[in-house]
Amino acid sequence: MCRFLAYRGATIFLDELISSPCHSLIHQSLRAEEAKAPTNGDGFGVGWYGEREEPGQYREVRPAWSDENLLSIVRQVRSSLFFAHVRAATGTATTRANCHPFVRGRYMFMHNGQVGGWNRVRRRIEGLIPDDLYAHRAGTTDSEALFLRILAHIEDGAEPVAAICATLGESHTLMRQAGVRDALRFTATLTDGHDLYAVRWASDSKPPSLYLRQQDRGLIIASEPIDEPRDCWQAIGAGSVLCARSGRAPRISPIKIGEPAMA
Repeated sequence: MCRFLAYRGATIFLDELISSPCHSLIHQSLRAEEAKAPTNGDGFGVGWYGEREEPGQYREVRPAWSDENLLSIVRQVRSSLFFAHVRAATGTATTRANCHPFVRGRYMFMHNGQVGGWNRVRRRIEGLIPDDLYAHRAGTTDSEALFLRILAHIEDGAEPVAAICATLGESHTLMRQAGVRDALRFTATLTDGHDLYAVRWASDSKPPSLYLRQQDRGLIIASEPIDEPRDCWQAIGAGSVLCARSGRAPRISPIKIGEPAMA
């Protein structure tokens, strides 16, 4: 499974969280402590918001620990909202287009988990994506497909959390219809550049880990704590969503994913 980090708060240099801490995301790319496999070397990505509405992005297929350009970029770029992700592939190719985070317009998304039996349900799930959004599909991952379907629900007027829940319900239904017994696991973050959402859910109640840390300067969401001590980090429970809306205190609530009737 992958490891990721999201931040929203005062403007800081990206290296303060991505590379400087003792258990930084770059360190986790080589020695993760709470993932099934300690190494996440199938590419990485960083996305950040600056003075434009759309986020900037840097993705590469090299391991994060060996890319000197990444270290240079995070030392120079400042942002009040950014994502970073190190990838452990679950069956799709190691290409730049398959590296997270994914961006479309002002939205940015990253995912840790899997759609069980992806090769058996890929065409069905991709069939849920409207043509205008599918035209922007650049890779082959289940993560990008889920993101585009979430955006479709948002464009139809759904709130982001409702869009995520609807997409997970649809996808799990298609998996069951295809006879897939493997789990749908979804630990993910989504933002529009203002509001930030983090979801930890799985059909088998075993989603990848997710933690929250609130500090004076801002909010950090991470797959696992990036520094010591650990008592300042709050584990986000399975079946939960964190909503950090602009101007409001972050709130964690339970979510329930239904299985809608589908033709």
